[in-house]
Amino acid sequence: MLKGKKILLGITGSIAAYKTILLVRLLVKAGAEVKVVITESAKSFVSPLVLSTLSNNEVLVDLFDEDTWANHVMLGRWADVMLIAPLSCNTLAKMANGQCDNLLLAVYLSATCPVVVSPAMDEDMWHHPSTKRNIELLQSYGNSIIDVEKGELASGLIGEGRMAEPETIVQYLTEHFFRGLALSGKKVLITAGPTYEALDPVRFIGNHSSGKMGFALAEAFYLNGASVDLVTGPTQLQTNYSGINVTKVSSAEQMYEKCSIIFPSAHIAVMSAAVADYKPIEVAPEKIKKTTEDLTIRLSKTKDILKSLGEQKKKGQLLVGFALETNNEREYALKKMQTKNTDMIVLNSLRDKNAGFGHDTNKVTIFDKEGNEFALDLASKQNIATDIVNIIIQKINA
Repeated sequence: MLKGKKILLGITGSIAAYKTILLVRLLVKAGAEVKVVITESAKSFVSPLVLSTLSNNEVLVDLFDEDTWANHVMLGRWADVMLIAPLSCNTLAKMANGQCDNLLLAVYLSATCPVVVSPAMDEDMWHHPSTKRNIELLQSYGNSIIDVEKGELASGLIGEGRMAEPETIVQYLTEHFFRGLALSGKKVLITAGPTYEALDPVRFIGNHSSGKMGFALAEAFYLNGASVDLVTGPTQLQTNYSGINVTKVSSAEQMYEKCSIIFPSAHIAVMSAAVADYKPIEVAPEKIKKTTEDLTIRLSKTKDILKSLGEQKKKGQLLVGFALETNNEREYALKKMQTKNTDMIVLNSLRDKNAGFGHDTNKVTIFDKEGNEFALDLASKQNIATDIVNIIIQKINA
């Protein structure tokens, strides 16, 4: 999403400036064009030569450098976003009060692009009333603030005031300024992860699904502009983007209930969760003790979420299912698409190495009801998710 975007990075005098080396590298790796402006004091914390090498652009410090002039007006108009990270307490105060005694402040005051700041300072400075007032003033001017993080500070104390990590800053820029528009106005429902069907208060019937594919799909849809509801079974995963609405459930019944509420207003639904097909008829109120050689557990079918949504599906809704198979994969996937009334089915085979449950990679084949087939070779689940979303975009725009 950052490919071809123009990021103007301002660096102020803070020990956190060392993080900008990785930040520039991440931005450039993501395809952004980066120009750097630093204050004189920032040179004590990070090398302009390193930043220049990583950004492939000259690092600017002074308005006047021998016989040259840094055109601060054009710099502020060149960028898609101006990011100041780290933002020191001193520069924060100057920005809040309109002072202009260096190149960075001149660029800020003449910038026509959005401005984002990532503060960094000791905890007592961060909580001082004047700092809070200055932050409020910056926000009132239309600037965006990336929250500080809590952790070890340069003073040796533990508390709030750490500059956000470079990965967090890149995610913030992507989410708030560079999401695509292909699915703008579309509401998407995604399911992810396993379901756990309780045997007693301690044990359950479940499966090895990690939820990685569903989470990757949720983020891919979100980055294309969609409003995303992610209903996930038990997993340790978290989304990278705060705008994704996450609902956590445990059992197939709970997932069914949530999907039934969300689906009627959804334009697209992708059921990638590995939902249990059966659940215990009786759930023991206390932990089952090992008192006999054999234990018989009677099971009943869970509600078929995909089939239920297929029966509810209205004109204009697109329903996508997942099929994880171990044999006769193509036959079973096509049958599932027909019996569940889906528009597309994504086939996973457990016989494919490094694909399916638990892996960071996947290999899938997508079928649609028009008879098209799309084979996606082994790739990261993020890349597979992007390809699936692109196929869906092409389908709804056809």
